[in-house]
Formats: sequence, C-alpha cells, structure tokens
Amino acid sequence: MISVAGISKSFGNKKVLDDVSFTVNDGEIFGLLGPSGAGKTTLIRVLTGQLRFEEGDAMVMGKRVSQLTGADKKQFGIMMDDFGLYDRLTCYQNLRVFADIYGVGDQEIRTVLREVELADAEKKEVKKLSKGMKERLRLARALLCHPKVLFLDEPTSGLDPQTSNEIHEIIRKRKDAGTIIFLTTHNMTEAEKLCDHLVLLNEGKIVEGGGPKELCLRYDHQKRIELVTKNGETISLEMNRDNAEATSRKIAEFLKEGKLQTIHSKEPNLETVFMELTGRKLEV
Repeated sequence: MISVAGISKSFGNKKVLDDVSFTVNDGEIFGLLGPSGAGKTTLIRVLTGQLRFEEGDAMVMGKRVSQLTGADKKQFGIMMDDFGLYDRLTCYQNLRVFADIYGVGDQEIRTVLREVELADAEKKEVKKLSKGMKERLRLARALLCHPKVLFLDEPTSGLDPQTSNEIHEIIRKRKDAGTIIFLTTHNMTEAEKLCDHLVLLNEGKIVEGGGPKELCLRYDHQKRIELVTKNGETISLEMNRDNAEATSRKIAEFLKEGKLQTIHSKEPNLETVFMELTGRKLEV
C-alpha cells in the first residue's frame, strides 16, 4: 500500500529526511519510531501530499504521491496534533464540518462517535473536553471517511495509560477491518504493543527496521541480569559470551551470602536498541 524509495527533504540548509526507504504491506500496523525532531511528522506530510520532496519516489495506494487526486486523498484518515478542533463547536458540530467535505451523513457521525466512546459528549463543546476526549475526537475525525490508509502522528502523546489503551483498541479494530495503519511514535511501549513492522528513524535517517521482537533479538548481546538485594539495592550485570563466567560468579556469591531478594533476566527492548544505534533516547 505504501512504498518509499530514497526520499529526501530539506528545509533550507537542514536535511530533515535523508534517503529514506521502506515498504508498508497490506494488513499491518507500520510504525515509524524515533525521538521528537527525527522527521516523523515531515514524512507523514510527504506521504499525504502536503509537502513536496526533492529526491526519491513515494507511492500510496498504487499511485505516486505527486499524482494523488482529491478523491484519492479522501481515502486517507489523518490524525495529527496540530490539526485543530473548533473549541466553540460541539463534538457533533466539529465532525459535521468534515462530514460535509467527505460527503457522509449524520449516521456515520454518530457511529464514529460511539466507536471512540464520545456518544454521550455529542453536544458538549470542545473547550469543555479533557485532553483524552479531544484526542479521541481527533481520531473520530480521521475515521469519519472510512479510510483505506490511516495516518496517526503520535496519537497518544501525553495521555494517561487508560485513554492510551482505549485508543490502541480502536486502532487494532480498524486494522482487523482492513485499514492500513501508519503510526509515528516515540513511545517504545506503544510500538511494541501495536506494530507488526517498524523502522527506527534518527535525524532523518533510517537506522534499522523489522518486527519489534525480531529487532530486540537481533541485539540480544545487550542482555543484562538485574539483581535486587534484600536491602533494596538494584544491581544490573551485563551478560554476554565474553563475561558470562564472571557474571555467573558474582551471582553465585550473592546467592551464597543470602543477599538476593529477586533476580531477573533483562533482554533488550526497543529503547536500548535505539540507544545502541544512535546514542540517543527515544523520548526527547
């Protein structure tokens, strides 16, 4: 559904995307994982025809991005943080504005409000909504057109765990219904929960890609053993082929002296993989 080959994009002298290539397949949630400022939002704007690029090629739904028509773009659902809501309008009235653009009726508006659990807030003004409710309304707007491709830019940023999980469940249901999901996030846990395939983006360049579990296994040399002593101290020991014997001796000493409360194996996660590749944290 989406194919990107060698895309580069600059703003003045700053190269925001640098030779980016990947493919998004039918029936998957594809993740673009990287810290703030990595180029994630720019890439969504490129793929949805909002920004032109200098080099490379990009195709969505079998068409080059430069050849997408207005009718094609009506098959995109786009949820971005800077796509504002009308504070003085109700939830229903906000969606009515976009329903007229998409040519959908009242029934679709009320169906999507139920889907995002805002049916009871239909007549509530946006300025009176919580942050989580506003994010669900943004998602409702993206779903209103029954999109073939759903672009989600940091859809749960700053939300509490319960609201995030509710949005995740809606995303999964849309995937199961056949929608292609293109997700950008700096949230490692979100990427691990949702994505079938992802790429790691840093300073405009893709540094690695694959399934979340596959990526972590690929960097399994980072495995650590975490010990918690009876006095509450946490000790992290590296465990690899070079130091396995020395680490095992240290653990045996703690056991012999009866100092251990718990012991856990700490396999690498997407955060530690990203840090090894880039030297940066994801959530910056």
